[in-house]
Amino acid sequence: MPYEGEYAHYQPLKRIVESERVQQLLRRSRVLDQSNLSQQAVPKIPPAADASLPSLVLAIDGSHAEVDVRNGYPGAKIGYCSVASVVLNLAEVDRLDASRPISPIDFRRTEEPSSDASALPGCNVITRDHKSAKDSFREAAFELLHDAIIDEEDSTRLLATYQALLAYKPTSAITCPYPHLGCERDVTIAQNVGTCPCELRKPLYPTDALRIHERFNDDSGSNGEAFGLVMTAWERLLLIHLLRCFEQRDWLDRLKNIAFFLDGPLAVFGPPAWLSAAMKRELQRLNTLIRAKTGNDLIIVGIEKSGNFVAHFEEIDKREDGSQLFQLGSYFLPTDDYIKQRVIFSDSTKPYGDQTYFGRKFFYKTQSGARIVANIPFLSAAQDSLSTNDPAAFQKFGTVCALLDKLVTSRFPNALGPIVSAHSQASIPLHLGQKVLKQLAKALMQAGSR
Repeated sequence: MPYEGEYAHYQPLKRIVESERVQQLLRRSRVLDQSNLSQQAVPKIPPAADASLPSLVLAIDGSHAEVDVRNGYPGAKIGYCSVASVVLNLAEVDRLDASRPISPIDFRRTEEPSSDASALPGCNVITRDHKSAKDSFREAAFELLHDAIIDEEDSTRLLATYQALLAYKPTSAITCPYPHLGCERDVTIAQNVGTCPCELRKPLYPTDALRIHERFNDDSGSNGEAFGLVMTAWERLLLIHLLRCFEQRDWLDRLKNIAFFLDGPLAVFGPPAWLSAAMKRELQRLNTLIRAKTGNDLIIVGIEKSGNFVAHFEEIDKREDGSQLFQLGSYFLPTDDYIKQRVIFSDSTKPYGDQTYFGRKFFYKTQSGARIVANIPFLSAAQDSLSTNDPAAFQKFGTVCALLDKLVTSRFPNALGPIVSAHSQASIPLHLGQKVLKQLAKALMQAGSR
């Protein structure tokens, strides 16, 4: 480990790069032969969008940070996680757009932000009568879901949605989270708080099934990974929770007027990856009900701002002669074979992302030239495949592309306005405690009265 502020200079770095061991490793590494590729990106024009786009867009994004605290123990830290949502009134944006120039004040009123935040124990922060920081973290993660009430009128807790998804988990057995106290057995995680069957009788929380505590560092260092996993699960749980709240209020028919955008891929990684399959099942259940009521599928889109697919899209769009492969308003739907040959090498027989994704990626170049890597969910068995690059199974594919055209912003490269706004609210949560469902209900009622 270096001393603080100490960095390697050019000569040491040059020696590493030119060392024989590095060169041997590079010579053994696989190199993609561009001249021998069977999988090529062929951009196409998307199918036509619906006659009218959704009148509301709900964007969800999260943020997490880790800060030092003084409690008498060295290296003590706490984590701060926040998740924000922004409701964008597209109908009002269109109305304002018809009489330019638009007042910045009026434009800001088209967005309704909401955010919530929670503090989580980090290294060397031990609460109540717990014996370790990890046990304190586990309790705090449970309390986060238990205390989060999105709908003020019926007091539905985010924990209720998590418990519904936990029921889809194939097995509820995990390694006991108390190995530091000598328990080495497997334990069953129930829907509610239970106790370890050993003589210690320590509490077991429903959220222990996420196994995020397995990535928690008790002794020293950062717990950014654990806090990031909490944030990611929270974002995706909020999406499912809102949909279930609409179901409970018999508002499913109103979802045809709302498009949901989520920062990041439609996936869950790491120990809580089982949530992905559970969310896919729940989305398919809900979409079946919605399609029966409205004849329409849900519109849910995940947006990737960085990573291998974003880098690949940029690379393949630039030809050697300086031209671009993708024309404005064109898309490409990568298949499993394409992904494994061109983006993330694999010879596995399982589809890419089989255990982690509940949606499928596609590339879209907007009419303004922005490159967007988007995800659309598997809302039916017919959609749950990476074998074809034909989007026919996705009823709302053309509408999603039209929304991307409409929502793209020039504030950042290849960015969408609602996601940018949600991220700013998550990073600086100015509206803690405001309830997004209430804002959605208000916006829907106002739209219905016009």
